Amino acid sequence: MRSPAPWSALAGPPAARESSPTWDPAAVRTLFPALTEAAEVYLDSASTTQKPRPVIEAIHRYHSSRTANAGRGTYPWSTGLTRAIEGVRERTAEFLGATPQEVVFTAGATAGLNAVALAWGLAALDDGDEILYSPRDHASNVYPWIQLRATLAGFGRRVRLIPYRVTALGEADIDDIAAKLSPRTRLITVSHLHHVFGSVTTLEELRGRLDPRVLLCFDCSQSAGHLPVDVAELGADFAVLSAHKMFGAPGTGVLYCRRRVHDRLTAFLPGGNSGVAVSDSGLRPTRMPEQLEGGTPNIPGILALGAALEFLGEIGIGTITAHNRALTQRLITGLRPLPGLQFLPGPAHAPCETGYGTVSFTLDGISAADLGFVLAESGFLVRTGAHCVPTAEHTTEDVAADDVSVRVSTHLYNTADEIDRFVRCVATIATEVR
Repeated sequence: MRSPAPWSALAGPPAARESSPTWDPAAVRTLFPALTEAAEVYLDSASTTQKPRPVIEAIHRYHSSRTANAGRGTYPWSTGLTRAIEGVRERTAEFLGATPQEVVFTAGATAGLNAVALAWGLAALDDGDEILYSPRDHASNVYPWIQLRATLAGFGRRVRLIPYRVTALGEADIDDIAAKLSPRTRLITVSHLHHVFGSVTTLEELRGRLDPRVLLCFDCSQSAGHLPVDVAELGADFAVLSAHKMFGAPGTGVLYCRRRVHDRLTAFLPGGNSGVAVSDSGLRPTRMPEQLEGGTPNIPGILALGAALEFLGEIGIGTITAHNRALTQRLITGLRPLPGLQFLPGPAHAPCETGYGTVSFTLDGISAADLGFVLAESGFLVRTGAHCVPTAEHTTEDVAADDVSVRVSTHLYNTADEIDRFVRCVATIATEVR
């Protein structure tokens, strides 16, 4: 049932895919129907990626041929889907360097982070425990902890949220985190690749210095599909992926739960097909990952994720990383001389050439919203605003971000010519507003 991989010829031999881009981005674009039909330049992949034809076909195939529920029936349509979903689980585990029992399918990265708060936080945190987090992360890695704190307070358990700083490079400030660790620290949550700053945090400097009771949670929504994500190398206890940001479909995500935390998780979403048993005290979890996957899964979304992972494997993460780094540096070099342009933290401030496809900036004399509107009128589609970072009006935390900017985010289907044209457009606007 699997269709041939039409992108293979565009990606070069496997050895080349691991090191540098050997393919033509313009040719790759032909695999993305939305791009072949549009005259605009899409520079908002951090919001959602365009979908390649194999992903679109996987969704269409489910809805048009042998539609059934998985894990319920004993007839071939159902059992075939059950095997297909478990195949995607195995492929996801391989992608992460995990085991299939550690891979939970969710409704998205936001759902995954909330699952950590509910399945782990409600059951494991005691009065006085602490969570270290960054208020400048995506709201999905901020609000669940604020809500968890409020929920636990209703049961007489007071959990402290300790904010840590971000460096000028856009990375989590490791020294600040280390200074704020305490015997009551139970979780450190970070963005692996920041959705605004385009910088990577691995916490490798803390390796070997943390109490085993401190769990690590990585939001890999932006890094998955851009750079290698190895949960063992990260030392992650939890990690979340967002399928629609890695060529998959919206409404699908992945939660990685390290085996060592399985006995600390509660079934927060019990229902049909849950891995639980009824006991005198309520529901008792019996097996992972089913205990966190109650209800009917998003079958077409999971099948689309499988197609996206196959697509990524054929192109090669190393190729994508190198291509985005080249585009990032080309963008920074072109924008840097423009009068009144200021970069937010990120690769523009790094001492070496780095970048993963995301650059954010402001321009004197024009608001980010107005600049985004003018750019769209000129055919360049970018994101403007606070980019889902909680602002002062949305949080009562001591540290709150208020970075309103223009964000440019690229992927493998963007070209150097598009970057050059974008820079010329911004240069013209910069001249006019002055």
